[in-house]
Amino acid sequence: MTVRELKEELDLMVAIPFDLQRLHYLDQGVLLDDTTLKFQDLVPDGIISLCIWHYDGWTELILAAIDGDPSKLSCLGITEDSFYRTAHSKHFEGEQWKQWTSQRAFVALYICSHRGHTEAVRYLLAQGTNCVSKSPVGRTPLHVAAAMGRLDCISLLMKHGFSIHDRDNKGETALTVARRLNRKKCEKRMFLLHCMARSGAKDPRTLHMKDILRRATTSGFESNNSWH
Repeated sequence: MTVRELKEELDLMVAIPFDLQRLHYLDQGVLLDDTTLKFQDLVPDGIISLCIWHYDGWTELILAAIDGDPSKLSCLGITEDSFYRTAHSKHFEGEQWKQWTSQRAFVALYICSHRGHTEAVRYLLAQGTNCVSKSPVGRTPLHVAAAMGRLDCISLLMKHGFSIHDRDNKGETALTVARRLNRKKCEKRMFLLHCMARSGAKDPRTLHMKDILRRATTSGFESNNSWH
């Protein structure tokens, strides 16, 4: 396994975006992406430390997102009307400023969705956080919410336009991530919400089984999955 491959997996399992990760082993400094773990001479039970790059206020934002406190997030440059500035962003105006705040809002939503901070997710979505953004490895907040079994966050994300069809750089959708990690309740929740959106139903009890199976086929979903 290369360091890059490890970081891509950590992007899903801890929801720290790939480009913000710094991996360290012992005193060797930052592990380079194109090296292998074998090259780093890792010993059994050796510990690799995951840190965050200290630039542009990312550490503050990520810690606030991990806490899931909307009041903290609101002060850290996630909206266009924010007064928060860094040495880098203070020169931005117009589209540059919009892109900078949009990226920060996306990272906050990515982490909050992974941690299951429902109120913070609701707050960020209400601020208009971009539903088409992806992490550097192509994942959406729905991918990481599915990976961790965050049912309430899944419901909020899908109601605000996040799709079960979005694929990451490995070709995985949120559904296939849930299936791979045996998150059966998440898989069922996502598929039912998808069917409801397609049919216009407001109550899952109004969906007929034949309609669900038909949509499963057209969505490429394995209808013979057992849900319990």
